[in-house]
Amino acid sequence: MSLVEKYAKCDFDSYEEFYKNFKLNIPEKFNFAVDIVDEWARIEPEKIALIWCNDKGEERKATFCDIRDESMRAANYFKSLGYKKGERVMVVLKRHYEFWPIIVALHRIGMVAIPATHLLTEKDFVYRFECASVSHIIVSGEGNIASRVDSATKQYHGIKTRVCVREAHGGWSLYDDAIQRFEPHFAPPVGEDEVTKSDISLLYFTSGTTGYPKMVCHDFAYPLSHIVTSKFWQCVRENTLHLTVSETGWAKSVWGKLYGQWICGAGVFVYDYSDHFTPIDLIHKIEKYRVTTFCAPPTIYRFLIKEDLARFDLSSLKYCAIAGEPLNPEIYNKFLEITGLKLHEGFGQTESVVSLANWPWIEPRPGSMGKPAPYYDVVLMRDDGEECEPGETGQLCYRLKDEQHGLFCGYFNNPELNSLVIHDGYYWTGDLAWCDEDGYYWYVGRADDIIKSSGYRIGPFEVESALMEHPAVLETAITAVPDEIRGQVVKATIVLAKGYTASEELKKELQNHVKQSTAPYKYPRVVEFVDELPKTISGKIRRKKIRDVDSGTTSDY
Repeated sequence: MSLVEKYAKCDFDSYEEFYKNFKLNIPEKFNFAVDIVDEWARIEPEKIALIWCNDKGEERKATFCDIRDESMRAANYFKSLGYKKGERVMVVLKRHYEFWPIIVALHRIGMVAIPATHLLTEKDFVYRFECASVSHIIVSGEGNIASRVDSATKQYHGIKTRVCVREAHGGWSLYDDAIQRFEPHFAPPVGEDEVTKSDISLLYFTSGTTGYPKMVCHDFAYPLSHIVTSKFWQCVRENTLHLTVSETGWAKSVWGKLYGQWICGAGVFVYDYSDHFTPIDLIHKIEKYRVTTFCAPPTIYRFLIKEDLARFDLSSLKYCAIAGEPLNPEIYNKFLEITGLKLHEGFGQTESVVSLANWPWIEPRPGSMGKPAPYYDVVLMRDDGEECEPGETGQLCYRLKDEQHGLFCGYFNNPELNSLVIHDGYYWTGDLAWCDEDGYYWYVGRADDIIKSSGYRIGPFEVESALMEHPAVLETAITAVPDEIRGQVVKATIVLAKGYTASEELKKELQNHVKQSTAPYKYPRVVEFVDELPKTISGKIRRKKIRDVDSGTTSDY
């Protein structure tokens, strides 16, 4: 019996059977480091866990035995620094190899890991340190991350230890040298220090379209919920190689680069490239390392289909998933034409695991989020608290169960926010969608992204999809701008494809195209051509940044 079968039933003949009969077996005491990493190292010590390379030509391959040993050395090192169960440690490691043994080491000890992006400013660090009462920090020594932390600690004085990876920084401990002094043996904690499934293991800061970042808490049982993410959405299989495009500071990383994949016994492939994404380099890596399953946001696929993929041998790819933003049908159709592979869209949040998806038993519908995962009793709710009719847009909610897997434990130290999103027996996601007669769900937009113009409610995604059908459009983001007569009007911020030049004639052509592709009142009355759209490092378009520039809150992207 494989490890994944130890914790869940895995064989189903239909979506209906999967949704009705899937169950998780979560023991009272579960620690991913001990129960997954160490167990694979015991059963198959030479099984590949991680293949890592970077854009400098460096490469590392690690078995589960390697990850076990290095994570034990790291845990002993961290204990020597005074790390204790329940303390919060921020981890800022880009896509560096060291992230994997370090996150496993922190799980061993029972600490609360706070993965974060290296793009944080001094102000960002101060805010996060104070909100989460951070005690320790581990960062990449590359760039000036450590210097920003040093500046932040002049205002926040709770940091007990500072650890650098790869490059030394004055006054910081250097991980690379230190762990060699420690043995690859770590006794599992006992008594008060022993981990239970309900202890907090992860804390993610996540920003919505408004307000300050929220702190999402996940417990030690959370990794097991990602069996659905990896086994049934990404279709990961034992002894294959999976690639999810994500920097380790985002929740998508543990979705696709750690938990579910290792529970399934698959290897994780990591390409540690610089901040500038080069599509052709990623294609070369997929070809060279024979990646089997692939998951990325739509932005990445948009770039990939602009390349001459026929020049590459991508025959190793068996299954492709897509998430992070809604899928434009144009991307789906073009990728299918080039590769013969259907893109299986999925939906989830930092607060959840995959909650809706185009599962392997059902035919993907381009642009649809698919159907619910078995953890979730999905309901669409009107503003008045009543359930929507088929075809009616409402807020995506999950009816809470007595034992609710795959959902966060709440926002850390924020009972007011918790009561806003969890009430009356539901978790309110803040996302709007509608459901067709066949049970497929379709994304409309964030509740606070909806454009209200002349009494109409316009979702940005449907306008973006219409524009993406035009060959001149490489990327686009739809936002609202104030209008004295209509309240708000639709604005399209557009990056043009190669060979097209911004002009008044092209603007009118695109406006007319939208009028013909969807309801005429949805067309963008304002069109701006730009060289690039503001994005997070994970590739998601930052519509709030566009709105901030338009309102004068900030001067540039």
